[in-house]
Amino acid sequence: MSSESSKKRKPKVIRSDGAPAEGKRNRSDTEQEGKYYSEEAEVDLRDPGRDYELYKYTCQELQRLMAEIQDLKSRGGKDVVRRGTTICRDRLCNCVHFMTLKKLNRLAHIRLKKGRDQTHEAKQKVDAYHLQLQNLLYEVMHLQKEITKCLEFKSKHEEIDLVSLEEFYKEAPPDISKAEVTMGDPHQQTLARLDWELEQRKRLAEKYRECLSNKEKILKEIEVKKEYLSSLQPRLNSIMQASLPVQEYLFMPFDQAHKQYETARHLPPPLYVLFVQATAYGQACDKTLSVAIEGSVDEAKALFKPPEDSQDDESDSDAEEEQTTKRRRPTLGVQLDDKRKEMLKRHPLSVMLDLKCKDDSVLHLTFYYLMNLNIMTVKAKVTTATELITPISAGDLLSPDSVLSCLYPGDHGKKTPNPANQYQFDKVGILTLSDYVLELGHPYLWVQKLGGLHFPKEQPQQTVIADHSLSASHMETTMKLLKTRVQSRLALHKQFASLEHGIVPVTSDCQYLFPAKVVSRLVKWVTVAHEDYMELHFTKDIVDAGLAGDTNLYYMALIERGTAKLQAAVVLNPGYSSIPPVFQLCLNWKGEKTNSNDDNIRAMEGEVNVCYKELCGPWPSHQLLTNQLQRLCVLLDVYLETESHDDSVEGPKEFPQEKMCLRLFRGPSRMKPFKYNHPQGFFSHR
Repeated sequence: MSSESSKKRKPKVIRSDGAPAEGKRNRSDTEQEGKYYSEEAEVDLRDPGRDYELYKYTCQELQRLMAEIQDLKSRGGKDVVRRGTTICRDRLCNCVHFMTLKKLNRLAHIRLKKGRDQTHEAKQKVDAYHLQLQNLLYEVMHLQKEITKCLEFKSKHEEIDLVSLEEFYKEAPPDISKAEVTMGDPHQQTLARLDWELEQRKRLAEKYRECLSNKEKILKEIEVKKEYLSSLQPRLNSIMQASLPVQEYLFMPFDQAHKQYETARHLPPPLYVLFVQATAYGQACDKTLSVAIEGSVDEAKALFKPPEDSQDDESDSDAEEEQTTKRRRPTLGVQLDDKRKEMLKRHPLSVMLDLKCKDDSVLHLTFYYLMNLNIMTVKAKVTTATELITPISAGDLLSPDSVLSCLYPGDHGKKTPNPANQYQFDKVGILTLSDYVLELGHPYLWVQKLGGLHFPKEQPQQTVIADHSLSASHMETTMKLLKTRVQSRLALHKQFASLEHGIVPVTSDCQYLFPAKVVSRLVKWVTVAHEDYMELHFTKDIVDAGLAGDTNLYYMALIERGTAKLQAAVVLNPGYSSIPPVFQLCLNWKGEKTNSNDDNIRAMEGEVNVCYKELCGPWPSHQLLTNQLQRLCVLLDVYLETESHDDSVEGPKEFPQEKMCLRLFRGPSRMKPFKYNHPQGFFSHR
């Protein structure tokens, strides 16, 4: 485009139809054809492709003119006026091009707005169509549901269990079955079957009314008989009261037994099994066994009654709480104590057995049942016909805490036999049941078996049921063991009274086991604590062998002869005399001698510990302990009398030989003859 043509260019005037016009126009034409300018109308008339070509052309011209201006300014020269004119002309052309770009930009924005409007209108149409589609689909779904309901509709007659077709045509009368009509029409067939069902039900209803009338007649007869029986009960009671003197005279307490059995109905299952089996055992095998039930029957009945809550009582209690001062909530410790008491709660009823022995001593056993732990416990007490003088060393022999300990091996009664109890203890903070056995009693295993309870550790059961056969299989053996235990403890009680006075009682049946003259004598017999026994230096072998348990009883005996002193530490098992006592010796004479430094001391221990069967005496071997102590006195005499005399010491021998020995020493260890031979009366080696 030349500079001259650009100077002569006039501003564009747009007509109302949107077509561009250049050059001069008449004023009348402008007023008629272009009263206002509308670019939106012009957008519809213009071609976007031509506008794009115009845009590219305008941009190229701008680049060219800007380059020429830059070149003229940078080149410099003498013709300054001409150069300035050229630059001014190019600037005007650039302004025109910029105005063209701005118009193209406005046209592009108008096209964009129209495109968006058209898109929005199309989207609204699509949304309207989609809404119509959704409405149609919902109507289709509703129609399908209605169709499904119709297809799945079940009539009430389908719930009626009608008789089979064969039975219907066989039993129904012809006026109901109508075989010629119903055989070919299922609808008529169903109606006929329903009519037959109605007819049958009417007959059954009539029969039901007849049965009800017969029932009422029978109930009236029962009421009449009940009245007769209720009037009979007072008569029977009067007869029983009149027969009480006869029962007492003939030693047949039927009335008392009847009351006991009535009370037994409220016992828990384990105590009931114990009561029944103990009563049966007493009647069949031991007439001296006495079985009784103690406790409150009313409290036992209350355990099975549901609590009666009354709204009036609740309202009264609320009013009282409002009037009284506010109570503080119990602390965590108080709550735990309450939970422990509830968990360790005993049944109100208990079973008491009185087991009489030959010497008129009685073992009183009281059995309890812990309801929440599902175990049984027992408390024991021993009474004698005559009052016993209790020696100091016999304090634990008849103690209720230890008199029944280890009746069976290992059954010390300090742990619960029910494995489930440990989880219950963890919830309330109970470490072990041994802290409560003095109050609750001991849960021995044999007590559980007498109550028919068995807790297998290999395959724990969810619920343990009392078994009569288990109780019956252990009843006789346990009763015999209990009698033996009491007799053994009473025998030890009497023996300890003599031992504390330095007398070793030997019965006439056991005199042949010892020589006629025994010089050594018992000077001391005291009880020893378990901890003190463990600290003795000469009892290490027993402790290492595991024979010094905390359930055993420990004693210390001191035997003297002249300057020689023999200490004997005794371990007495609760199962004495079926389990023999164990002796450990320490001789203080010419130094300290034990089984670790003197073979003869070891042999003396073997005489009383290993060869104890020679000292048992007649059954039930209650003299075993005293015979062992007497044997120790004899062994000490033999040990001292057979000791060689030191020729360098002047004077008579301290312990002259009074025992007859075939041979004083044997073997390189110079073992002494400790075996006593009766009736010859000499000692020999084993």
